[in-house]
Parts: sequence; structure tokens; C-alpha cells
Amino acid sequence: MKIQLLLIALLLFVNTAKAQEYTQTVRGTVIDATSKSPIPGANIIVINSSPLIGAVSENDGSFVLKNVPIGKQDIAVRFMGYKPVYLRALTIKSGKELILNIEMTEMIITTDEVVVKAYGRKDKPLNEMAQVSARSFTVEETERYAGTWFDPARMAANYAGVMAAGDQRNDIIIRGNSPLGLLWQLEGINIPNPNHFGTLGTTGGPISILNNNLLDNSDFFTGAFPAEYGNATAGVFDLKMRNGNNKKHEFVAQIGMNGFELGAEGPFAKNSKSSYLVSYRYSTLAVFDALGINFGVSGIPQYQDLSFKLNFPTKKAGRFALFGVGGTSYIEVLNKDRKEGDWTFGHDNLDFRFDSDMGVTGIEHVYFFNKNTRINSTIAASYTGTSTKADSAYKNAPPLNYYGDKSSETKYSFTSKFSQKLNAKNNYNLGIIFDLYSANYQDSALLADYTYYRLTQVESKKMLLIQSYGQFQHNFNDNLSIYGGIHFQYFTLNNHWTIEPRLSIEWDINAKHSVSAGFGMHSQLQPRFLYFLETKLNSGEKVLTNKNMDFSKSNHYILSYNYLINKNLRLKIESYYQDLYSIPVEQKPSYYSLINFGNDFYSDREDSLVNKGSGKNYGIELTFEKFISKNYYFLITASLFDSKYKGSDNIERNTIYNSNYVLNILAGYSFKIGKHNSLSLDFKTVTAGGKHYIPVDLELSQYYGEKILDYQRAYEPSYPAYFRLDGRISFKLNHKKMNTEIALDVQNLTNHKNILLETYNIETGSITYDYQFGLFYVFLLRFQF
Repeated sequence: MKIQLLLIALLLFVNTAKAQEYTQTVRGTVIDATSKSPIPGANIIVINSSPLIGAVSENDGSFVLKNVPIGKQDIAVRFMGYKPVYLRALTIKSGKELILNIEMTEMIITTDEVVVKAYGRKDKPLNEMAQVSARSFTVEETERYAGTWFDPARMAANYAGVMAAGDQRNDIIIRGNSPLGLLWQLEGINIPNPNHFGTLGTTGGPISILNNNLLDNSDFFTGAFPAEYGNATAGVFDLKMRNGNNKKHEFVAQIGMNGFELGAEGPFAKNSKSSYLVSYRYSTLAVFDALGINFGVSGIPQYQDLSFKLNFPTKKAGRFALFGVGGTSYIEVLNKDRKEGDWTFGHDNLDFRFDSDMGVTGIEHVYFFNKNTRINSTIAASYTGTSTKADSAYKNAPPLNYYGDKSSETKYSFTSKFSQKLNAKNNYNLGIIFDLYSANYQDSALLADYTYYRLTQVESKKMLLIQSYGQFQHNFNDNLSIYGGIHFQYFTLNNHWTIEPRLSIEWDINAKHSVSAGFGMHSQLQPRFLYFLETKLNSGEKVLTNKNMDFSKSNHYILSYNYLINKNLRLKIESYYQDLYSIPVEQKPSYYSLINFGNDFYSDREDSLVNKGSGKNYGIELTFEKFISKNYYFLITASLFDSKYKGSDNIERNTIYNSNYVLNILAGYSFKIGKHNSLSLDFKTVTAGGKHYIPVDLELSQYYGEKILDYQRAYEPSYPAYFRLDGRISFKLNHKKMNTEIALDVQNLTNHKNILLETYNIETGSITYDYQFGLFYVFLLRFQF
């Protein structure tokens, strides 16, 4: 009843505006896609505008389109000697100017045939070096798709080859790989896990710290990524923050799943080209709890985060930018407060207290030596820390501190990338990356004899990861290009190093059909705290038996076909094979492998690991996508794959992520209401094979009075198939100087019970299950002015 009353209250915001024409200003810059230098004299027009709305870019590439009607608009950009760019279905709002950064690709041979080709496809990555397993995404997509929570990771789970590890977190499984293999990069810097309640050694969490209101269009890679990306074996998020509006002060206020939010942007002074962009969010889940919405745990998550970017262009010294993202979170999950259906996290009769902190700030500098040569350099500092305490919660027994952990990493980073466009056919990059870690790891566990065993004790330990790369691209003509690169890594803790070649080729057969192929060797360090696990020898001496672990390695082979049926409809088929090797496993014969690590709030930590494990992932993916036009869109992605591994016992098993198939179907339609307002309906359904798991040995668990797993059957069984249907309804209202959005996401509309994990109830002596989200509501109320 509370939900219905709230929905009725939200609907009261809907009103019809006066029948006058509302318009907005569209501004931006036009630059060369390879050199990033401005293109003066480009023609920019609003397609089908009457009278014609157009502009010509200035010497610095800037342009202004005034009095553009609100709603969906298409924009065309043309300049002699460059491939035309078409930006389709751009959303023009009355409360916020639209600022575009338009990149144009120089043609090698100028012919009429090239001009009629459809360029500016929304799936093409921003990084020109990427020719396989890559796509760009817009901020609007993180909001449009049902069930995304305005989160880039949850949005990416809709793409072919990608699936969510579970409802409770945004970890993503890329082509059967552990979420551990994902690299997060922001403004060219490799950053720690950017999620609230994230733990060391993982890449996901329940709620993203990244604020989509501050993000710009960005890239997502799922395999054989360019040589500038290293220390990752599965995929890459290359995220960019947009610059604030340097002509006008603008504000946003919103409330939703990610919290109460206030944001502002604008110029530092009148006629200044410098700008600021800042946003602060504070958790709202206490409000959700009061409304009777269950988010799976007995405690109320508390979190807050801050994001900002300050941009300072100069006339001769280049462009400087100061950016930052950070957040803090805390929760208590007490057994006495548990309700039926709440998660146990696999450990019944325990009280958990957990907090985490994450932050990164940096200074970026871009300097042009000439219009074809530039250098991008960034210096940054980041921090990630967690504190965990698990106490026993047995009835009629005093509490015991079962496990404790307090760990943190501080990282100082420097990156520099030199880029030169030699001509329309050739360009190259050279780069270096330095990451200096200062680590503090402390944890201990209660043993069966009620004594505590120290697992890790590290204070201010320094270690340096050095990376460098070189990459080039050669265009034989406007339809055929080849890419090559090499990446180098060196880890000072144990002096291990690796060299990783990358190669790809792309052929546009004609305006509609293209094929591409790629190869990449990729390597990744293990979670750093694992290097410092202590092993107690019979003599009593403690040694670091994991310290000499090498990089995990993976070779990616990819073949892709793309069919652009028309300017708004495409079909893509991609196949891949991944050979994983040098995976840490136990020295003694066992099922254990780090290939299954990294998709939970806590993972077992094993010592005495050696790089003798292996694995393989192979599959085929299909994407059938209609970009939004004529008020509707759809996206259908399907993946068939197999993911296997071998531990030190040399037995081939399913990985925990081997669900074998996943199918996503998304669609949405927007109805115009009156002259300025719209109502959008969006739906998503996903079905996937169940995750594999290690079953509980019921007989032994009952005998010993605690959960005992049947390791002889490790990852043989799988949970039932996963199914979820989500829906989203949103109202967008444009007033003269402000726009309002009211949205309601309803997840798991059918309240389908998807199993999260199997566990053992000590008090009842029976096997029980934690379930993923049932029927779940996510609200949004946003004002932009």
C-alpha cells in the first residue's frame, strides 16, 4: 500500500505545459578522431529542422546551435576530406544544455562512394585502436535500460558475452571469466574497485560509486583489447568524465536508489573557458526500508560519495584538469534482526560488521606539440580500505570473534601517453604506467581450539607495477586497417615480468558488411594481499609461500562479423576462444584454482599456491540491435559458451561461471504527451543457465555441527536456470527553464525465486538457500535546471 501511495504522489507531478515552443542550446567541439586536434570549418546541422538550424565550427573547433527544439533530434557533421558523422536521437532537455564532443575520421581517398556510408554508429568504440570485442556506450543507456540502477556495470550485463554474477552485486562475468579479470580505468588511470561495499581483490559491489550524471560517453571491451590496457584478462571499462558547462551554471537535484544527490556545474568566471563539475550523494535506503522494500539483508546499508572535475584550458600550456571520485560505506548484519528470506552470505549464525572506503584523485595534463602530436600525462593517488568483523551468534552461548580483517591499499600512479598521427594512413602511441602501492593487510581467524591464527600481517609494504606499451594502426585504404601493439609489465615484489603482443585487422567489405579478427595475450597480477599470506612450518617459522606467484595469463582469439542492415539496425556475430594458463592452484592435488575467485563479499584465502593451473573459454555471441529511432529501440543478445578449468589434480571441471548460455531481450517505447513531455516504457528479460557450486555434505555437516562442503563434487551441480523480468516507466517533463524526470523501476516483476547460494543451517541441521532479489522497486525523481 505504501508503494501505491508513493506512486500516486509521483504521478501528481505530471502536468501539461503551455503550448509554446521550448528550445535549448546545443554546443560542443569538432576534433580529429586520431590527433584530437580541433577541426575548424566543419558544418553542423540539425537534420530536418525548418528553418534550417546550423553552424560552422570556429578555429578552436567549437560551435553553437541555438534554438534547437526539445525532444529527440538528429545532427549531421560534415567536413571536406573527413567521413561524415551522424548523431541520432539526441535528447534535448529544457533544463540543461547539450554539450557534444564530436570526433571525425580523416578519409584516405575522397570519393562520393565514401560520403554515402553511414558513419557515427553508436556501437563503434571511441578508441580507434579497438577493432574487435569493443563498443562505446552513452550515459543515457545507463538510465534507459530497465534494471541498470544507473550503473555502467549493470548496463554492460545486457551486452553479448556478459552476464551478472548475481542480483545483490554488480560483478560481471565476461565470457566465462572471473569478475577479477576486469580493469576499471577512469581518465586514463587504473583505479580500485569503484563500488560501495567492495572488498579487496574484487571488482564489484552492491552500489556503484561512479555517478552517471558526471560520466561522458565511454568504452567497454570484452576481449583482445588494445595494448594500452594491461593487468587484466577479461575486460576493460575505459571511463571518461565530462567537462562542466563553461558558459552557464546548471544544477541537478535527485533522489533514487543511489541516494539523495545534489550537483552543480558551470564556469568559474564570466567569459572563462574553465569549468567545474561536482556532485554529492547520500544513501536513501533507510527511506526504502520505511516503505517496506526489502533489499535482502537485515541491516540498512549506509553510504555516501563525492565526484568532481575541474577543467582549465590554457592558450599555450595545454589543458589541465583536476578530477576525483570517492565514497564510504558501512553496514551491520545482525543475526537477531534477520527476517525470513534475508541473505546469510553462506555463514548462518554469524553477525557481520563491514565498512569500506574508496577514493581516487588526479591531475591530468594534455599538451599539443602541433596539430598531429600530443602527450597526455596524469598523476594520481588512490585509496581503498575495508574492515570486517564476524562474530558468532549462537543462541545460549557467549559471542566469539570468529574473523577480523582490516586492510588497505594506497596507490600513487603516473601515466603518460605520446600520440602522433603521421598521416591519414598511419598513427601510433607510446605509453608508460607506474603504480606504486603501499599496503597494509591485517587479518586473523578463530581456530577449532579457540586460538587465533594470524593469516596476514603487513604494514606499509611498498611494491611497484611498471607497465609500458607501443601500438600502431595502418589504414591501407578507407575500408581496410590493421592494428598491432605490445604491452610490457614488471612487478618489483618478486621480479616477474611479461610481454604481451596484440594484433587485429578490420575489413569493411562494403557500406553494410564488415569482418574483423583479433589476437591478444593478456596478463594479470593476483590480488595483492594473497602474496602476503603466511604459512606456518613444522619448525614454527612463518614464510610467505605465495610471494613468488607469477601473472595469470590468457590468450584471446576472436573472429567477428557485423551487418549494418540500415542506419539504425545492426546484426553482429562474434566467436572467441580463450586459452588461460599460469593460473595459481594448490601444490597438493586439489580442485582449487584462483580462476573461480572474486565474485563474492568474501573469498577463501589459500597459501602455498603455484602457477600450474589452466582453463579455457570458448563461445559464440549474437547481437541484434535497433538503435533508438521513431521513439523505440530493442536489443537482443545471446551467448552460448563453455568455461572449464583444471586444478592441481589435473581434473577438468566447470568453472563456477560456466552457465553455458545467456539470453537478454530489451525493448522500449516513448510516447509523446502534449508538446513537451513524454512517457517511456522499458522492459528487459534475461534467462541464463545456473551457476555451478560446491554442494554441502549434509551427513558430515550434521555429524560435526558445522557446514562441510563436498569437495569431491566441486562445481559438478548447478543451480536452476536464472530468470528475471524487469520493467521501467518514466515521465519526462520539460518546463521553460527546468526539466523533471520521474521514474519507477520494478525488478523481478514475476517475483521469480532465483537461488543465490546453498548453505547449511546449524540450528535445524538442514540445507537452506539464500535467494536473490524478489520483487524490488527502484525510484528516481530528478530536477535539472
